[in-house]
Amino acid sequence: MTKDEDGKRLERLKRIVLALPESPGCYQYFDGEGTIIYVGKAKNLKRRVSSYFNKTVQTRKTQILVSKIQDINYVVVPTDEDALLLENNLIKKYKPRYNILLKDDKTYPSVCVTNEEFPRVFKTRKIFPGVGTYYGPFSHAGTLNNMLELINRIYPLRRCRFTMSSQQIENCKFKACLEYHIKNCKAPCVGLQSKEEYMESVAEVKEILKGNTRKVCEKLLQRMNALAEEMRFEEAQELKRKYDLALDFCEKSEVIAPYEHNIDVFSIADDEKSAFINYLHVTNGCINQAFTFEYAKRMDEVPEDLLALGIVEMRERYHSDSKEIIVPFPIEVELKDVTITVPQRGDKKHLLDLSLANVRQYKFDKAKQAEKLNPEQRATNLLKELQTKLKLDRLPIHIECFDNSNIQGAEAVAGCVVFKKAKPAKSEYRKYIIKTVEGPDDYASMAEVVYRRYKRLMDEAGELPSLIIADGGKGQMGIIKHVVEDELQLQIPIAGLAKDGKHRTSELLTYQDGQIVTVGVEIKSALFQFLTRIQDEVHRYAIQFHRDKRSKAQVASELDTIKGVGAATKTALLKQFKSVKRIREASEDAIAEVVGKAKARIIKEAL
Repeated sequence: MTKDEDGKRLERLKRIVLALPESPGCYQYFDGEGTIIYVGKAKNLKRRVSSYFNKTVQTRKTQILVSKIQDINYVVVPTDEDALLLENNLIKKYKPRYNILLKDDKTYPSVCVTNEEFPRVFKTRKIFPGVGTYYGPFSHAGTLNNMLELINRIYPLRRCRFTMSSQQIENCKFKACLEYHIKNCKAPCVGLQSKEEYMESVAEVKEILKGNTRKVCEKLLQRMNALAEEMRFEEAQELKRKYDLALDFCEKSEVIAPYEHNIDVFSIADDEKSAFINYLHVTNGCINQAFTFEYAKRMDEVPEDLLALGIVEMRERYHSDSKEIIVPFPIEVELKDVTITVPQRGDKKHLLDLSLANVRQYKFDKAKQAEKLNPEQRATNLLKELQTKLKLDRLPIHIECFDNSNIQGAEAVAGCVVFKKAKPAKSEYRKYIIKTVEGPDDYASMAEVVYRRYKRLMDEAGELPSLIIADGGKGQMGIIKHVVEDELQLQIPIAGLAKDGKHRTSELLTYQDGQIVTVGVEIKSALFQFLTRIQDEVHRYAIQFHRDKRSKAQVASELDTIKGVGAATKTALLKQFKSVKRIREASEDAIAEVVGKAKARIIKEAL
């Protein structure tokens, strides 16, 4: 598309925007093929859609989306709640390319209690309207299986698929099957269990499936005590067994508070690509369902919008009719007869904290899993985080860090370590002996080393780093900036690692608008550990070089001053004669046997 054609396209779209109503509704963007590429909701359609064409606030993702739009359609609805529901339905129906996508779209199992005269209870992944009442779905199959096992042990309902009626039972149409003989069923099919008793068991099963296990426990306890008072001890003992099973199951659920109404709890955590939403369903103070879903981001969605959409999606999927929703921050959504709460303390805050802990753990586990599948992903994530913190134009794949080492200016040296893709590139480490500085002057030494390093790379057309890190904080940052930008005319981002009073890395520094500012990095974060590793490595490298140089100076001997005697010759002589004194006392022939006649003559003359 030419520039003129694109200009005409934008003018046409802006005319459509000007005609939009200032009402709640949903808008749809179409590409050149008539395919819906984005669906959104708005309290004010005109204001929301016009924001996409405001170049001063466009992000890169928004620019890409706008470049694909060829037409705009909209649907006006009465309320903001209707807009949210419609948006959710349109996204599920059309799956627009640039909308968030619920990645976990698998079908979870539910429990069906049939509408038959003698209802059956079974697990299913398919929903058939009119067959019965469905409970769930349940995201954790283990939890569901434990619940069904409890139900089967307390209430041995029939499992057969016969179409059973009271008339057929009276006419003796059935025979007791194996399930009766192994005590998994009380055989209502042959009249050994009355319909009234059977339906009473079904009613209590429904209470358990609703999460009202404590209510069932109370009923069992009352009936057990009544039977005991009537001296019907065998029946009371059977009820006690059921009561103990139900109580044990109930105690395994986390009891938050004795609320008499149901509560939905939602929380969110996100990164660049995904949002993770946790949903806890609380019934009578017990958490009986917990889910966490991942949404793939397509645009620059904010957490408030993502959470609002997730609430509608999950409440619809899990058939929730809770009248209270707990969230971590205010959201612009109104649901009929539903109260939205942002708790600050108390039991509800405990519920929210539990949900937040779950969603953060889920996000952490997903990141760990991704790292195992792709070991380089962790390095990429670290560098992306560093890029964001320092507001860099490109990923800092190539990082270099400098450090000086000397004792009161003696044997002054410096080291440069290189990290590529967040890993040390040791073959590219460089050592420097300070040549132009006398005395202990760290700033002058740093200026010399940085100049030598990058002047040589420029002369040899070598690879320049994408980030330079100064080990010494603000002072060294200023020196490096002067050398790199003023003397060498290079544009390389510069950061610094400041230390606390105990010489430990304490904060990350960077330049913003010409001023050095502190960048917030959590001490326990992976990024902080990575930066500390760079600082420790350059410190180790410079210190080791200084120690080696100092050790070499301490073992220097008269042999080092003799022209033509190198390290190999010196080593051979000391190995044979043990000391310079013995070499001096040895004959020229004895020395010649080790290094040859020519060098022996030079050595004897020098010593």
